[in-house]
Formats: sequence, structure tokens, C-alpha cells
Amino acid sequence: MTALPRGETPGSPAADDDAVVAPPSADVPAPSAGDGTETEGGAPGSAGAGDTEPAPGTGGPAEATDGGTDDAADGEPAGAADGTTDDGPDGADDSDVPDDSADGTTDDEPAEPAEAAEDTADGAGAGADAAPAQLSEAEAELAAQRELRERIEKRKAEKAGPITAGGKLSGKAADLLAAVRAVESGEQSATSFFDSPAPAAPRRPAPEPAPARPRAPEPARAPQSASPQAVAATAAVLAEGGAPAALAGPAAEALGAQAADALRVDPWQLLAVPGVRPEQADGFARALLGAECGPDDERRTAALVGWLLERAALRGHTALDASEVRAALAERSVTDPDAAVQHAVAEGVVLVFQNDGQDGQDHDGQGAGASAESGEEPGADTEQAGQEPVQVLLGLDRYALAEESLADGLARLVNACEKDADWTEAASAASSPSAAELIRAVAAHGLVAHTGGEAARAEPAALITAARALGLRALGATHSADGRRRLAAATGDPEAAVTLAGLLSGEQGPGRDEEGAVAVDLLVVLDAPQLDVETAAILVESLADGTRLVLSGDPGVLGSAGAGRVFADVLAARACPQIVSRTPDPGPIGELVSGIGIGELNQVEAPGKEVVIVPVRDAGEAVHRTVQLVADSVPRAIGVPSSDTQVITVGHGGSAGTRALNAALKQRLNPGPGRFGGFDPGDRVVHVPAPGRAEPGVVVSADAEGLHLDCAGTKVVVAQERVESSVRHGWALSAHQAAGMRWPAVVVVLPGDAAQGLSRSWVYTAFSRGERHLSVVHGVDQALPRAVAQPPAQDRTTRLRTLLETPAR
Repeated sequence: MTALPRGETPGSPAADDDAVVAPPSADVPAPSAGDGTETEGGAPGSAGAGDTEPAPGTGGPAEATDGGTDDAADGEPAGAADGTTDDGPDGADDSDVPDDSADGTTDDEPAEPAEAAEDTADGAGAGADAAPAQLSEAEAELAAQRELRERIEKRKAEKAGPITAGGKLSGKAADLLAAVRAVESGEQSATSFFDSPAPAAPRRPAPEPAPARPRAPEPARAPQSASPQAVAATAAVLAEGGAPAALAGPAAEALGAQAADALRVDPWQLLAVPGVRPEQADGFARALLGAECGPDDERRTAALVGWLLERAALRGHTALDASEVRAALAERSVTDPDAAVQHAVAEGVVLVFQNDGQDGQDHDGQGAGASAESGEEPGADTEQAGQEPVQVLLGLDRYALAEESLADGLARLVNACEKDADWTEAASAASSPSAAELIRAVAAHGLVAHTGGEAARAEPAALITAARALGLRALGATHSADGRRRLAAATGDPEAAVTLAGLLSGEQGPGRDEEGAVAVDLLVVLDAPQLDVETAAILVESLADGTRLVLSGDPGVLGSAGAGRVFADVLAARACPQIVSRTPDPGPIGELVSGIGIGELNQVEAPGKEVVIVPVRDAGEAVHRTVQLVADSVPRAIGVPSSDTQVITVGHGGSAGTRALNAALKQRLNPGPGRFGGFDPGDRVVHVPAPGRAEPGVVVSADAEGLHLDCAGTKVVVAQERVESSVRHGWALSAHQAAGMRWPAVVVVLPGDAAQGLSRSWVYTAFSRGERHLSVVHGVDQALPRAVAQPPAQDRTTRLRTLLETPAR
């Protein structure tokens, strides 16, 4: 097992600061690529040595550099190939997020009808030849048909076994086989299937959950790899263009089995490979095409438009203003950006929308064609007529379809719900007025939004308990395993809490009904700000008509790792009742965080050393004091062991980012040679099974199967080839990785080079992760209160709010 590159972010195909495309030729440009002196004191709340001062505040959003920024899509590919600043949501990187591959299963095809048809042709001829000469033509045909039937029956008898042919089929394949057999047997005529309307295809029911038993270690799912032949052919084309062979596998996975032919015809399709940048694709194209290659080549401009929107999705956008795309194309030497955008729309690379409530796009996704054919963008006539111009947005079809599906699904839940349910008694027995208000709202509506801090999570828990007492199938879904544990404790019923990923995969929860819908009457989604648009669309599609859905979360925390701002758009559109909790977070940490939420950085009384500020001069001192706090001061003064203390910092890179901090903390807390791919037994790690999901764990061992982890009691095995891309040390996390989780003690590190990465949402998220204690290693001076005071900005462009506000057409 090979050692990890320097501090690689989980999910990335390579380290941020390593080249993705090496410079084998001049045509393919390659990307570019302290420990302080120990001070006296350092115990939280200790007097002397200037260790403590009033609690700090935060500020507005800002894009940060790799040295100090937080990757929003923590667990996604970590950084740009050229080492540029991260561009993800609130600092996420610009690598592509791989889609979940298919599960690899295939439906069995009904073989017998095909064989019967084959026999029909052969048997008819044989029967005709064998017919006696004295028989008429009609009699000969009848004899041939009898012989054919006998042959078919004989072949069926020969194939008879314990499993009837076609018995393994289900869903549409089984229906087709039954229809063929009905026609063959004469029970129905073939025309009946054309004269009657086709019934709606039923959802395939999920398998029943297996009985509880000790679970074997779960292997981490690796993406499907391309065939060796496709990889070899792709490598040959890459070699012709001077690109490294290491890109052959990712290119074949991204472009499919015909990747070699696709790259030869259109070299700029190399931009579909995660981490490849336009200048690298340009060099590859020049090597293959020679003089035919130019900056305005339509293949180049179309690929650039798609690449720009993929990068925008990593920053959380589901669409971009057309003017932004044109400006970005101009920066890439495209002489006619307008024509380039129109060509990309005409080719179906992107879709075009009007953001005025009438997006110019039919729900079948074909509404953009007229604008592309006419050579004008939607809204041009309005602007020429002197009216206020309409914003024109460009988007990728996957996010456009997800937003429209989600909007339609939410409207379905609103309209299909039983409105006259009487939960008065349950509401009157609620533990708080806010919980009672939430119960009454859910009784009367199919969709409800609930907002509040950490203490307010008791209200959805009370709702779930009350609904289950009424005999309803009620369930709560959280973002993380830690959130699931806390919800189970609040409800007193472990069966009432699941993770959202576990629910959708079928590994957790009650399973699905006969129509394939999740078998619940009420679903409460906690940590709703972490819900991206594609996951939300899948979730809503999985709920049957009449199911009640509650989206609950703290609107002050950082948004989802994936594209979209579902919770914020639902709140902004006022598409459903909104219950605002009146339950404040308790204690000094709760008081500090509540002030940050409204833009105030308050001094708080912390007699029990709940909040401690540790000033530092530089990043080296920040690393040193952080290690001192985790290893000595917090366990001694607060009573929280190092294993329960989490470090949170602004970014992965930089002299006090997660990489530097994890290296220093490993050396102090669990030194070792890293013989298991850079890890040793006892190392704290974070496993990223899919982009946006971070699961803290501990290394147990390693063998030929891979790296064995214990993730909150679940045994996980990560294959050797997946360790580099999906596992990293976890003593220090980014705020995005920490969202949805809490620890007894948290140390937030703010080195001086992290000032640009601070925002009110970032500080709110990081400071609210501690249950009993918060230490702030403070080296950003006045940047912290400025960040808190600046109002949060709308940092993501989406269409969901418009779709929710627009009446159904």
C-alpha cells in the first residue's frame, strides 16, 4: 500500500499541490505546485501569559485562497490541478464531483420468447419440407405449426430445472415476458396491447430489511472502472497528444468505452476528466490537431461552457448568469462569446432559462431550442422594448431536471396531504410551546419548515415521538451518524433515527412499500441546510402521496457540499408554513453563537472555562498551541480527553490548515511510520465514501483487503486503491466536514492567513460544534469581528426558489 501524498483531501484523484497533467511536452502546460516556540500557559481560561481574552466574533463571506480556505465539498476532489485558489461552496475546490455509478446489476432478459421466435423460422421451413405431397397448402401449414409447438415444448422440457425460465425477472421485464406468453397461449391477442393505454410503470419495491444480526465490515464502494481495452486505447491517444498515461483510466470512466475515439475527434473532451484545466486540454488539442486547432473552435468553446458550469456547481451554483459565462469565455481567448454560448445551447451542452418566474423552459427540457435557432437569447425583446431586462441563466441539464423534479415533488406533497388530522392532544402534551406549534403545523400541512439552533432539535424529536404514539410511521433522518445518535437519544427510540444516506440506500430505516416508496407517514429531515438539490430530488421522489415532510435545520450554518441551496430556497419562497423555534441554545457557547447569528460578537461570561481565547502571532505558533490544547490543556483543565476534542480550521492548505495540523497532532498523539498507506492503528481519520459525506473513524488494522476502520461502531473496509482518494487523517477537519456533527470539546484555529476565508456562516458553524468547551486559537485580529458583522450574501445562483414561487402551468 503506497503512502498518501501530502495532506490529500478525501475524494480527490490527486493531491491539490501535485500536477494532474505532467508536462511531457511544451504543448501540455503543467500546473504549479512551523512549528512555533512553545509558550507558557495555554490552559483554557488560565490567567497569565496573555492566554485569554474576550470571545471573538465573525464576519461576511469571502472567497479564500488554498492557504486558508475551507473546501465546501469536503470529501470531493480536493484542489485545482494548478494549485489555484479553491472555488467550492464557501471555498470548495474546482475538481469535478464524480457521479455515483450504476450498481452494476443487470436485469435478466426473457430468453425463451427469443428462442421460440428463432425456432419458428427454422421449424416452419422444416415442417413444410416434411409435409406429404398429397396435403394441401393449408394442411401443410397446420402440420408445420403443430411440429413447431412440439419442438418448443421439447426444448422447454429439456431446460426444466429448479428455477422456471424467467422466474428471476421482476418489474417491466417480467411484465413483458407474461405478455409474450399470453399471446403465445392465445389468452390475449397481440392487438390488445396496442389498443389499450399503457399502464404506469410501478415502482420497484425495495428488498425487505434483513433481520438484525452482527454486521460484517462494509467494503467501501468503489466507482466502476473502465475495461482494460478502453483504458489501453485511451492511453494510446493520450500519448499521441503528449498527455500522461495516468489520465487514461479517469478519461475512460468519464467518457465511456469509446473514450479514445471521442478524444481523437474532440480533444477538448479531456476537460471532462476531474482536475484537467483548459490550458492543459488546449495543449493536448494542439498536439493532436496541429494547425486545425484554434481558440474559437466550436468544439473548444462548447467544452469550455460545460467546464465553467461544472466548476460553478462545485461552488454550489445550479445555474450561472449568461453574462458571467460570456465574460469567462472572453478571458479564455474566445473572440465571440455570444456565438459560443448560442452554439453550446444549440448543441445541448447547456440549457437556457429566464429567471423571471417564466423560465422559458418547458418541463420537458426542450424550451431553449427556439432561442438557439433564432440566434437570440431569451429576454432580448424585452430589453429592446425598454422594459427591465430579464436575467438569462445557463445550467446543466442534471441540475435543471433535479430542481424541476424537486419543485414538482414538493408541490405534490403539499397538495396530497390529509389536511384535517386532529393532533390536538399530542400538541397539548408537547414539552415546549415551539414543539406544540410544530406538531399543530404538521398535522395540517404536508410540508413544513422548522428553524432553530442545536437546542431546537428537541422539537423535531418531540414531533417524531408524538407521531409514533399516534400509530404513524414517523422517522427522523440526519446528515451524519453523530446526528443520528443524538436524535435517537432525544426520542428514546433508536429505530426512529437514520442517516439520510442510509435511508436512501436502504441500509437503514423501514424499507420500501410495494410501490417502491419509503414506508413512512412522516419524515423529518434534520440538518436540512446540508441537503443538495440532487439528493433532495431523490428523497422527495421516494415519498408516497400523503407523506408529511418536515425540513428542519439551522439556517445560519454553512450550506451543502453539493450544488443547490434547498433549505434556503424553500424558506425564501415561503412555499410552506415556517416554524421558528423559540428555544435558545444554553450556556456561554450558546450565548456566543446566538450573537454571531445576528451579526454580533459578544463577550460572554464563562466561569467554567466554556469559552477560551488563545491569541497567537503566526501560523507556527497556532499549530503549536493547538497541539498543546488538544494533548494537555483541555484534558487537564476541562476533563475532555484528546479523543473527544475536535480541531476545526479554515482550509486544508496553508501553514495551519488541516494537513499541517493533522501531521503535528499525529506526531504528538499517535506517532508511527504510517505503514498502512500513511496510517497506523489508532489514527483518527475521516472516511469519505461519497462526495459531501465525511465519516469520522479510527484505523483498526490493514491487510490484503484494505484499510479496516471503525466509524462510529460500524466496521468499514476501504480497498487499497481507494485509500488515497477517500481517507485522510481526522484530528483536524474543515468546518464543512464538521457540519452536522458535535463533540464535547472543539478547538477552532484561525491563523492570520485564514482571514479571507472567514464569513459569518463559517464562524457560526465552527463555533457551534462544541458541546461543553470551545477554544479559539485566534490570530486574525479584527478580521473575525468584521466577518461576523457583515450580513450573509446570496452566494449561490439557483432556480428552485423561482420554480416554487411560479404557479403550476
